[in-house]
Amino acid sequence: MESSAIWTEKYRPQRFSDIKGQDEIVKRVQAFVKEKNMPHLLFSGPAGTGKTSLSMVVAKELFGEDKWRQNFLELNASDERGIDIVRNKVKDFARTKAIGNVPFKIIYLDESDALTKEAQQALRRTMENFTRTCRFILACNYSSKILEPIQSRCAIFRFKPLEKKALDKIIDNIQEGEQLKIDADAREALTEICFGDCRRLENILQSCASLSKHITLELVHSIASIAKPAELKQVLEQALSNNFVKSREGLFSIMLKYGLSGMDIIRQIQSQVWGLSAKNEAKLRLVEACGEIEFRMVEGSDAFIQLEALLARFALEGSKE
Repeated sequence: MESSAIWTEKYRPQRFSDIKGQDEIVKRVQAFVKEKNMPHLLFSGPAGTGKTSLSMVVAKELFGEDKWRQNFLELNASDERGIDIVRNKVKDFARTKAIGNVPFKIIYLDESDALTKEAQQALRRTMENFTRTCRFILACNYSSKILEPIQSRCAIFRFKPLEKKALDKIIDNIQEGEQLKIDADAREALTEICFGDCRRLENILQSCASLSKHITLELVHSIASIAKPAELKQVLEQALSNNFVKSREGLFSIMLKYGLSGMDIIRQIQSQVWGLSAKNEAKLRLVEACGEIEFRMVEGSDAFIQLEALLARFALEGSKE
């Protein structure tokens, strides 16, 4: 059974010391647990940065391995986002006393920024009325979507994307646990591709390991469905050199080869602009063009036509020099 476990769960942190990249937040939350008292908490930040893991560690440290499940209610607000959930499920759990010699229960609301405004208003009253028996931990990607009265009732912790050093430690841990061989350039690519998202890193690594215990750069690129930076840079340089037709063929060939959508490739193009041989002023205009093209694609425009238009912009900038 262990061999078929998903790695995001298999390598989920079990103690405060296991959580990487959020040292200051862990230190402050650990102090709350040590005192066996804490305010309502609001964890805000991108996906895969440790919000759920830290919440579960808090429950395990506070209640112990044998009783944490009875005293910890986890709800995903993106699934259960209406006012009835707050009025019934949350309130029923919050009003009863904690099991064992512990001061309160914990309700963890993941993706709480997906709660409706009515549900948030109901939650606000519940947070006030049941503070003696329950504490809330709210997790969200954008704290601005949480009502101000709820924010004022919580201690807010802002999680940041994991830095390379933290991601390297996670890779080392998985490499040792799964007996993998990871090439240096593949490791570098993994830390760049996941953009500080630990969950994405572990999923890509598990997908690679299912094919081979030797993780190479080629394998990482094929699994992660991203174009090789060198290939993409060559296509953009061809456009700057006014070789538009060859550039267009190269770009569409890369998209087919790696199975990329227009939104996938536009982000990679934007990141490659600064490494091109164009003048700085031209690079600024090209970055602006990337933003405009991405907006058009989000609004529903045809991705291939928009990418052709972007390459045309590159060709026009190249012809000015």
